[in-house]
Amino acid sequence: MGGFFGITSRKDCLADVFFGVDYHSHLGTRRGGLAAYDPQIGLQRKIHNIENAPFRTRFERIFEEMKGVSAIGCISDSDPQPLLARSRLGTYAICMVGVINNADELIERYLSQPGSYFDSMTGGRVNAIDLLSALINQKDSFVEGIRFANEQIDGTASILILQDDGSIIAARDRVGRLPVLVGKNEDGYAVAFESFAYQKLGYEDVKELGPGEIVRLHPDGMEQLAAPGKKKRICSFLWSYYGYPTSTYEGVNVEAMRYRNGAIMALNDRVSHPGEIETIDYVGGVPDSGTPHAIGYANQSGRHFARAFIKYTPTWSRSFMPANQTARNRIAKMKQIPVHELIKDKNLLFVDDSIVRGTQLKETVDFLYENGAKAVHMRSACPPIMYACKYLNFSRSNSEMDLIARRVIMELEGEEGFEHLEEYSDGATQRGQNLRRAICNNFHFSSLEFQSLEGVVQAIGLPECELCTYCWNGKE
Repeated sequence: MGGFFGITSRKDCLADVFFGVDYHSHLGTRRGGLAAYDPQIGLQRKIHNIENAPFRTRFERIFEEMKGVSAIGCISDSDPQPLLARSRLGTYAICMVGVINNADELIERYLSQPGSYFDSMTGGRVNAIDLLSALINQKDSFVEGIRFANEQIDGTASILILQDDGSIIAARDRVGRLPVLVGKNEDGYAVAFESFAYQKLGYEDVKELGPGEIVRLHPDGMEQLAAPGKKKRICSFLWSYYGYPTSTYEGVNVEAMRYRNGAIMALNDRVSHPGEIETIDYVGGVPDSGTPHAIGYANQSGRHFARAFIKYTPTWSRSFMPANQTARNRIAKMKQIPVHELIKDKNLLFVDDSIVRGTQLKETVDFLYENGAKAVHMRSACPPIMYACKYLNFSRSNSEMDLIARRVIMELEGEEGFEHLEEYSDGATQRGQNLRRAICNNFHFSSLEFQSLEGVVQAIGLPECELCTYCWNGKE
């Protein structure tokens, strides 16, 4: 994933942009970058690796190195950015949130003319932001270029461009899979993936860009360069998993959605697992994003909410920081500190935000049994993930066979089972029950259930046709 933040102002804004970008740190762990414009200096840029240290630590000396009345920055889980570009459209800094799946095809189709070249990254790969910039530069204006790039890209691209006059062009991806929000104060405008980032800095909400909408921001105003399209497919996982609890997208708050989602699961369990809820001593969340779903479940079911284990975060705040999977699993296990009184001889029900690969979840369940749990029931706050995301790469799965649901279906029925994914998703069907039973056996769950697609849509409260549910049902 990733996130971006920018400000165009009448006064130096680098400190605000520093904090605004840092508020997007939950969205990525690989690269952080800032670009600034100052009337005397022009455009400047810094990029740092943040895999082993947070953004704020890597950029703590930035105020000695840069200044500007306009600036953009990003947290990236992919390529280094922002990049500086010079073309017939001018000199500018550019960053993107999203993914380009057809990079090789685009390079071959549009950019293989004599004299064309890209700086090569490790392994000979082209930086996706460099490619994006080259696509935009094919046209005679930023609006035409951004539209052209989004039409050609297989994937997703929401874009910030800082021009050499201090203005910022913000563009939401073509079908609005990701949010882009604008705020205003007396000195100028801010734009962000997460609106709470500029709200904490004293900006008031002005606008949430529509799908494909493009605006130009400068201290004196906001100009619409391209109207929004009609088709919207905002990512449902914004609410289920990677959105920050204080965030609001399309008018729907993340934390409130998760409470509703948990309550719907509890109501469903009354029907699909009659009598089971009464045996539960404590309901808990797999921290952190599973916790609000669990609170909603506990409130609706009438069972006590409790934190049977606590994550130790002062030194290892994010278990997915190391690139090596074995190291991530080891760190995740070391962070889990049990509360023995709440585990020993207890029937526990845990709600996780999702079950993707299942590796760390198995470690968690084993840890609970090692500390004396009598039973561990598991609930997933979303349906079984059947397709690796090709729009945001949030699941970090290189292959669909990395997904626990796919692997279990292969074990149960072979490739023939992939013709019946809808049945496997539905816990009311025989195939759906077989899937749940097999995962329970593999992971030592006492029971397992997934939220239904209808339940997620109900909890979000937007029409299903406006939501991207590709990872669950493969529908674009």
